[in-house]
Amino acid sequence: MRFIGNIEAKADCKGRVFLPVCFRRILQAAGCEKIMLRKDVFQDCLVLYPEDSWNEQLNLLRSRLDRWNAKHQMIFRQFVADVEELSIDSNGRILLHKRYMNMAGIEQEVRFIGMYDTIEIWAKNRAEKPFMNPEDFCCELEKIMTNKEGGENE
Repeated sequence: MRFIGNIEAKADCKGRVFLPVCFRRILQAAGCEKIMLRKDVFQDCLVLYPEDSWNEQLNLLRSRLDRWNAKHQMIFRQFVADVEELSIDSNGRILLHKRYMNMAGIEQEVRFIGMYDTIEIWAKNRAEKPFMNPEDFCCELEKIMTNKEGGENE
């Protein structure tokens, strides 16, 4: 599954928001019935994981953590404790509980951002936060794509 795009929407007073049609179609085509929601680890946004993507991330994390290491167990616990399984209702909406909306600073207006295998949900007033200014973006992208810093892509 590959999600791309930047789409605005509004949550109603109960926290229901329409998942953009382009993202719903991708999920339906893949036969995805469950999506997982959690707050992003680094940013003040929410992340929707299709079940398969969530399972891949969870398996990767579990494989890198030692079950007999107390700190590793705390990391794993914290990662999975704030996850909620969501379903898309017959009208194409998902329900964002108040607790998650508060975590991301969402009041009513949101922006969905497709991030390849996940979908981010941002408060519209914070939706410029995850982006670089155009000059820095061009410079950093050039470095990555041409390996000027001897990066990981060699």
